[in-house]
Amino acid sequence: MATATRQMTQSRKIRVGIVFGGQSAEHEISILSARNVLKALDRSRFEPILIGIDKSGGWLVQSEQKLLSGSTDPRKVRIDSGVPVQLASPFTGLSTEPASRVDGLDVIFPVLHGTLGEDGAMQGLLEVAGIPYVGAGVLGSAIGMDKDVMKRLLRDAGIPIADFRCIHQDRFDARPVQFCAELVAMGLPLFIKPANAGSSVGIRKVMTATALEDAIRYAFGFDSKVLAEAAIIGREIELAVLGGNPPSASVPGEIIVEHADGFYSYDAKYIDEHGARFEMPARITSEECQRAQALALRAFEVLECDGMARVDLFLQPDGLLLVNEINTIPGFTAISMYPKLWALSGVGVTELVTRLIDLALKRAQRRGELRRSFIS
Repeated sequence: MATATRQMTQSRKIRVGIVFGGQSAEHEISILSARNVLKALDRSRFEPILIGIDKSGGWLVQSEQKLLSGSTDPRKVRIDSGVPVQLASPFTGLSTEPASRVDGLDVIFPVLHGTLGEDGAMQGLLEVAGIPYVGAGVLGSAIGMDKDVMKRLLRDAGIPIADFRCIHQDRFDARPVQFCAELVAMGLPLFIKPANAGSSVGIRKVMTATALEDAIRYAFGFDSKVLAEAAIIGREIELAVLGGNPPSASVPGEIIVEHADGFYSYDAKYIDEHGARFEMPARITSEECQRAQALALRAFEVLECDGMARVDLFLQPDGLLLVNEINTIPGFTAISMYPKLWALSGVGVTELVTRLIDLALKRAQRRGELRRSFIS
């Protein structure tokens, strides 16, 4: 595997499959992220092959020109009709025109946010297919996607988090009044969110007991498991982590929300250009910065991450740092914090994408050297 990889890189460009779209509520954000990954790709080393997954699950070869020239408004982007990818022999070649020139993909850069892309499903497919891929593996991806499991692991590792409760739909439907009463006892306001979603999809900030059941049922529209989290008074601090031996953390940035929703909602992120502003770097002390970086790296390790992640923290007025969540395929849109924080830390977006691809190839090389048979 190692020799083959070296020969491949010396003789031709590395073929990078950028996979985006997908069957989650973050489909449109994924398209915007893929555009920026494509723009950042070092064409002297890499040849991009664009594969869009439409909302029905179809895999289609996409046009570079169309992706790069599309709208920046998530309400107006979509996967274009294209040549279907032949999944009967996954990634051994895209044999149908106009992709007949492609005889294989060397590495996949999945830019898939949400379920069936960021949750270990895609990673498992690529493991079975034997194709290197960027980002966390199957376990780390699954943990990072499921906020319930994520928070339990963080809590068990002694990492501070906000108080939360997990709500399963079948149990809630059996006794909604009792559930709501128990949740109100946590104190208001509460944030209600799908356990397996990102980009603030499905989240509501609940200020009154009467609004609680409706918020829960709204979140159940996106997942069968929902979290109720205590609202935290504190500053929203984000850090980017880049894998390696050892991994490294960027300088922290701060999100200052100015949207009517009162939190960093989907609209505040992607629709309202004045919904939030960023302090980059965050105006915190050097001691707070060091603690934030150490906490981000600790969360990255505990949650079995690899390659890349964005770690979101809260900095409370008393100086305590809490982990809010981790995102194993962070956004790469023009406004996304992950590439911006690394640029601020001295790693430009082209170098960042290159390092992520190199990390994926090195991990595949290491895995390829493992013994797969006990009996000689």
